[in-house]
Amino acid sequence: MFLKFFEKYFSIKNIIFTIVFILFITFLFKSKNISLIFFASFVIACSINPFVDKLSNKMPRNTATLLVIVSIICAFFAVFIPICILCTQEIKSFIVAFPEYIDKFDDYLLSIPILNKLDFTADNLEMIATSMSNSSSEIMNSIFDIGKNIGTAFVYLIFSMMIIYYLVTDKKILKDFYLKSFPVQMRKKAETIGVLISKKTGGYLIAQLTTILSVGIVMLIGLSIMNINYALLLAILTAVFDIIPVIGPTIALIICIIATYESGTGAVLTVLVVFSLAQFIENNFVRPYVFGKFLDIHPLVIFIFLIIAAEYLGVIGVVFAPALAAVAVVLYEELYLKNLN
Repeated sequence: MFLKFFEKYFSIKNIIFTIVFILFITFLFKSKNISLIFFASFVIACSINPFVDKLSNKMPRNTATLLVIVSIICAFFAVFIPICILCTQEIKSFIVAFPEYIDKFDDYLLSIPILNKLDFTADNLEMIATSMSNSSSEIMNSIFDIGKNIGTAFVYLIFSMMIIYYLVTDKKILKDFYLKSFPVQMRKKAETIGVLISKKTGGYLIAQLTTILSVGIVMLIGLSIMNINYALLLAILTAVFDIIPVIGPTIALIICIIATYESGTGAVLTVLVVFSLAQFIENNFVRPYVFGKFLDIHPLVIFIFLIIAAEYLGVIGVVFAPALAAVAVVLYEELYLKNLN
């Protein structure tokens, strides 16, 4: 019995496959930036595959793929350009006034009597204020850096679009190549894993877009009704930062408080209420439904992958941490849990 087991799972082909697989994983970790671009492209390709599959019944697959990609790009700019036009004045005013807001907020923290009665010293308060100021400055510098490197980002975007196009158009060819890479006895399992990963990672993008849209809409409506300055800009910033789990909303809240502090306590309380309402709706209604439907992953697993991604993969890794968690969960369930039974 042991000899049959050894011959089945420890054949020369299986050993070679294992070695190649380990080398491939090592290469991915050594070239993490390239790997992240391919993974992000894979996630987007999985998201648009269902639409292309439906259209390919009526037209050639390459035409269907191109039509979907162009439609997405056009839809993005149809939303993005009007928003930029509407936000132009707010952005100019916000960038000019933000450093002054930070200084005034620091002075406010240093003047709170109750803090002086605690174990904090003036040096402690100064350190906290300076830390907040530095963090906010880093956020603004990051925004400026993004603007300076927009050319590089555009090149990466074009590169990603090409990858997405070929991943979707040549779906069947790539699937056959993927399956042929495995030993015969492993192909059925490999196909099952591939289908599950494609389904879950594709669902991630739709779920993420739905959640950030819900946050942005609630923030915009709430801040506009209460006549808060920079309502549209703050709603957009909150929605964008919401892409980054846990950390993103915290950064967005700090920016919102600093931006509205000058308008008085009432404005700050309004921002806190509206922000809390947006997060409550997202976390208790929108996120459980869409992420439960498309990913079915426990929040603790996503949080663990968020920490790992933040440590080793940078901002893009953090954004796609839930998708990475989805891949890991599928592999864990299919390769380990099901074999226990």
